[in-house]
Amino acid sequence: MSYLASFNNESAKQILMDIIRTVNQPENSKKLSEAKASAGKEMILMMQHVFPLVMQLQLEVIKVHGFPGNREGLVQFSQLIREMERDDMEIARLRSQIRAIYLPPIAINTTNDILI
Repeated sequence: MSYLASFNNESAKQILMDIIRTVNQPENSKKLSEAKASAGKEMILMMQHVFPLVMQLQLEVIKVHGFPGNREGLVQFSQLIREMERDDMEIARLRSQIRAIYLPPIAINTTNDILI
C-alpha cells in the first residue's frame, strides 16, 4: 500500500501515458489490430478479444508502478483514476484515449430515440 502514499495526479498521468506507450509498442499494437479485425464491429467480440488484451497490458504497467499486478490492483487503479478525472481534464483525456481502444464510438440517432 506504500504506492498509494506517492500516488497523485502527476503519477496518475505518468501511468496512463505509460499504458498508452505500451499499447502502441509494435508487438502489442499488432496483437490489438488482429484482435480488432477478428471482432469487427461486434461489441461482444470486442469485449472477448480486445478488452482482455488491453487489461493485461494495463496490469503489466501498473505493476511496475507498485500496484498489485492482479484484478484487484487494476480495479483499485481504475477507481482512483475515475475519482481524479473529475477534477483533472488531462487525466480524463488520457483515460478516454485508453477506453477508445476497446470501446469504439457508438452512433446514436438522437432524433428517433425511444425509451421503452
